[in-house]
Amino acid sequence: MIAASLEPAHVEALRTLRASVRAVVRGKDRVVDLAITTVLAGGHLLLQDIPGVGKTTLAAALAEALGGSFSRVQFTADLLPSDITGVSVLAAGGDFTFRPGPIFANVVLADEINRTTPKCQSALLEAMEERAVTNDGQTRALPDPFVVIATQNPFDFEGTYPLPDSQLDRFLMRLSIGYPDRRTELDVIRQGGRARLEPGSGISLDQVRALQQAAGSVAVPEPVENYLLDLVRESRADARLLRGVSTRGAQALYRASQAHALVQGRGFVVPEDVRDVAVPVLGHRVLPRSAGGPAGDGGDAAIAGLLDDIAPPD
Repeated sequence: MIAASLEPAHVEALRTLRASVRAVVRGKDRVVDLAITTVLAGGHLLLQDIPGVGKTTLAAALAEALGGSFSRVQFTADLLPSDITGVSVLAAGGDFTFRPGPIFANVVLADEINRTTPKCQSALLEAMEERAVTNDGQTRALPDPFVVIATQNPFDFEGTYPLPDSQLDRFLMRLSIGYPDRRTELDVIRQGGRARLEPGSGISLDQVRALQQAAGSVAVPEPVENYLLDLVRESRADARLLRGVSTRGAQALYRASQAHALVQGRGFVVPEDVRDVAVPVLGHRVLPRSAGGPAGDGGDAAIAGLLDDIAPPD
């Protein structure tokens, strides 16, 4: 239930946004809410999952529901940085004209990001960090809002270039969609093809920007701040981890908790918000002693263990 403490315009925009994406990505309400949380926190999303479970569907549905533009880049070993950012071409009059690449969209799907070279990965990730692209000495701002949704297969590593920790840190959250339940899967099979939003069923980019601003204004009570900081600091001394959460990771958890509270209809953060986003925000930012299997989810398990060990405030 959306709390009355939020502005009516925000209440309606949130309801419309959640309903629009959930109508396409069915049976995955938590994943949808966390993806929306990532957008409202101004972050980027890494989807680590097997092919065919709806990663592209989620990215396209988000773009449509946000009222923005959408582009998809299939990352391959022969991709060039200019294939992502754009290139200057010689025009008829003898002058060079910049031709924007697919990065100039509100939602960019970077498909199989670990299958391209580090040079291309760096070009994308620099744009994610700076929200701009530099070409021939001129800086060009990217659209606002700007969200990158990257995917990678956690099991097939042949011919891949795994993202280093410094680049993984650019993603606010790492999520796995997982298989649908039986009823939802049967509906998808019967329907055939990818579901699309009804025209006009989403919100506008102005509403998205207003929600992002509202998320940054969500109140965080001091006991919740202390709980968040306890989790971060305990990760640095935990025997399950070789490296704990950085200060930038703590900032990411703070912003994600605010946005999650807003998505849940509150103007203030409660401990459950921190607990709900802690694993997807922090799991890929720590270095576990055990990788956790082929999916590399040892960090997720360690953060989940810390949540069990540290009691939330009353």
